[in-house]
Amino acid sequence: MSTVHNPALLAPYLKLDQGGKIMAEYIWIDGTGGLRCKTTTVDAPVKSVAELKEWNFDGSSTEQAPGHDSDVYLRPVTIFKDPYRGGDNILVLCETYNSDGTPNRTNHRFHANKAMEAAKEYVPWFGLEQEYSLLDADGWPLAWPKGGFPAPQGAYYCGVGQGKVFARDLIEAHYRACLYAGVEIAGINAEVMASQWEFQVGPCEGISMGDHLWMARFLLIRCAEEWGIKVTFHPKIIKDGDWNGAGCHTNYSTKEMRAPGGMKAIEAAIAKLEVKHMDHIALYGTDNELRLSGKHETAHISAFSWGVADRGASIRIPRHVAAQGYGYLEDRRPASNIDPYEVCGAIVKTTLL
Repeated sequence: MSTVHNPALLAPYLKLDQGGKIMAEYIWIDGTGGLRCKTTTVDAPVKSVAELKEWNFDGSSTEQAPGHDSDVYLRPVTIFKDPYRGGDNILVLCETYNSDGTPNRTNHRFHANKAMEAAKEYVPWFGLEQEYSLLDADGWPLAWPKGGFPAPQGAYYCGVGQGKVFARDLIEAHYRACLYAGVEIAGINAEVMASQWEFQVGPCEGISMGDHLWMARFLLIRCAEEWGIKVTFHPKIIKDGDWNGAGCHTNYSTKEMRAPGGMKAIEAAIAKLEVKHMDHIALYGTDNELRLSGKHETAHISAFSWGVADRGASIRIPRHVAAQGYGYLEDRRPASNIDPYEVCGAIVKTTLL
């Protein structure tokens, strides 16, 4: 029996008067790097996080607390418009805190924000390229022959037409949901592997990069519910054969890098990243060793390299950046399942602090 629901059935209810009250969907990152959410009623439309209550949840059910001390607190940090409920209803991204007031071990935003505040004079910008794969209800890549493979890679990247792209309706819904919510989504494209896609978020300054990427992920997973499709951010779902993995390429710049002559600052940052290569790899996603093989547009996980327009390097400098002498760098090492707070925070600490 299908678990796919018809969104049209909800349409009449979206028009009902809410009596001046709104629904606030509290969203947080759980102990496994997944997303959780629950809803509360608020008496009036909300203009800032200061108007929202601190809430709590059962951390023993999310791998964030033991059963004998299970309350974990949710502190709102960012508000987005709710594209599913519409009106004045909102999505609320939250940080997690233990009962003693300390940040939960999964609260990477807290620590990243300290780095961003310390480096704010440099005006760090980020743009993340989030790759992901779509799976059917059985956990097999969407539209792939059961237990087998589709046509080889080549036609799927930025493809058009039946047999080349899959679930474009879901991807379009996600794009529009992000735009409505206020997420700084910059674009989308079909990726190299069949049923693999990418969306780009940014540029965003400082800590807001992580906020917007996590909300874009939430909206994608939430949209996919309606199609009965699973979203996975695993960096290498097909380990055998000639199939690309999934990354989250991280574009980074500072005020100095973006100014004429900024290439000197870009190269200085790359030199610092090289020294801390393995420290960064430790934060750049689980199972990333399966993806960073030196094949399929990746550098090998154990070797640091950089180059102009080189998609097989750890760090790529776009050709137009090298030509004009300023701009940004692209760190191609992060896997698709990174925590963006950890990655962006590490880059700032290594290059600026």
